[in-house]
Amino acid sequence: MPQRPQLAESDSTEVIAVTPDGRPTETPAPKRRRRTRRIVLITLLVLALLGGGGAVAAGFYVHSLESGIERVEAFDTVPEESRPVKVAKDAKNILILGSDTRDPSSTGGSRSDTIILAHLPADRSSAQLVSIPRDTWVNVPKSKDGKHGGRDAKINAAYAWGGIPLMVQTVEKFTGVRVDHVALVDFAGFKEIVDALGGVRITVEEGFTSTHSLLPSGRREFKQGTQVMDGAQALDYARERYAFKDGDFARIRHQQQVIRAILDKAASGGTLANPAKLNSFIRASADAVSVDKTLSMLDMGMELRHLRSGNLTFVTSPTQGTGRVGSESVVFADREKAKRFYEAVRRDAVPEILSNAKK
Repeated sequence: MPQRPQLAESDSTEVIAVTPDGRPTETPAPKRRRRTRRIVLITLLVLALLGGGGAVAAGFYVHSLESGIERVEAFDTVPEESRPVKVAKDAKNILILGSDTRDPSSTGGSRSDTIILAHLPADRSSAQLVSIPRDTWVNVPKSKDGKHGGRDAKINAAYAWGGIPLMVQTVEKFTGVRVDHVALVDFAGFKEIVDALGGVRITVEEGFTSTHSLLPSGRREFKQGTQVMDGAQALDYARERYAFKDGDFARIRHQQQVIRAILDKAASGGTLANPAKLNSFIRASADAVSVDKTLSMLDMGMELRHLRSGNLTFVTSPTQGTGRVGSESVVFADREKAKRFYEAVRRDAVPEILSNAKK
């Protein structure tokens, strides 16, 4: 996982030291701390599906998982005066931060590879998941120690420089949207989750070769068309970016595709009606989830009990494309479109969110 200096005392994740410029050192973490973080959003939605069924087992699962979930300090050092005012009181915005700790091509071990702002409207009838490219060029506020930030940089540098609180500050400053909760994810957890489900169905739009595969050869061929992928295949599919002209944008699309496929499979009758498979999936999803101290899985599950994968909309934060700043390859935000888009998110104006996302 990326460096997490603001963790609660009960946390047991890997901690990576960083140099003054935000890069990880080679200091190894104790083996017992190496735990795979799975996909918290999927767990929340599956628990919501269970809660909607009203089964006694649902309450058992939720209470059991609630007590075992690790908690992190997400807002303790975020200056209140710097935070956006919450406009839509009943809507919620969850910042989902993730990385792929198994990706051999990843050299930014302390940076967040995936940034998703999940908007839950007041009526909880839908959800909009906004992917913010990790190389988006933004202004990063100063870190608590004053040694980093206070300048423009890639948005994921905020994690390396100040952990979760500085990432919250940076996302809030960029979007103008107040973050209510934070969840930590390791997208390498795709493998265990997909295998627990018995595979997921994915449609590959264009054949390609993954050059950072889990296979011993390091290569995996993906043919065009619809196919059932096991965990290793789905992970290779979701992590690849070098095979595509649009790089990380393609990876974002594939991650969104796999998330939807997992939700569809988890919500299927074959999973919900099979106690062994259901238990295996939920345990795989929630075994090492980390969320902020105020997020209640039980409350969230009840609030989302009517939500289905068909009500989810995946969008990417408005951009002008890629370019360079000095020696760095970056993504430039489309400031005008982004302003309109995030203003709609702030006001919980779902029709405007969707219409602005398509422009």
